[in-house]
Amino acid sequence: MDYKTRITPAKEEAVKALKDEFSQYTGYIFTDYRGMTVEQITNLRRTLMKKDAAYRVVKNRFAKIALTELNNQADAQLVGPTAIALVRGDEANIVAKDLFASSKEGSPLQVKGAMLDGKFFTPEEVEAFSKLPTKLELIASLMGTMKAPVQKLAATLLAYVENNGGSVSATEEN
Repeated sequence: MDYKTRITPAKEEAVKALKDEFSQYTGYIFTDYRGMTVEQITNLRRTLMKKDAAYRVVKNRFAKIALTELNNQADAQLVGPTAIALVRGDEANIVAKDLFASSKEGSPLQVKGAMLDGKFFTPEEVEAFSKLPTKLELIASLMGTMKAPVQKLAATLLAYVENNGGSVSATEEN
């Protein structure tokens, strides 16, 4: 006898709600939350909310259906107790850092993998991704590199003027 799951309106609503929520995000980081206390999960959720992300404990079957309807397959990550960190845009790197920081602070959280911008990441790749600098850090580094030659030129011109007995003050007239 074949086993068939009864599809009830409550189940359909739960899948639809998950699908609606998942469609608002561009990345999903799958974690195993076994052993975490309610306080640890609550603290992690608060931390992620500040970064425009969410952390949801999901029923695997419902999540598989919702992700499939969104053209994302994540069957390998949705095994056992699963919680998903939902991320938007460039925040995925920061969220991954927070997840690994949480596990280093004594939380038994384990990252199972991720799907970011339609690409699958293994747990090792997610950890490497979390160690990369953020977009803002890269922009700051670039701006610092671009500003350095101009600063050196200004310092050289100032030293030249001071060595030749010139005045540095712009308000002074000759």
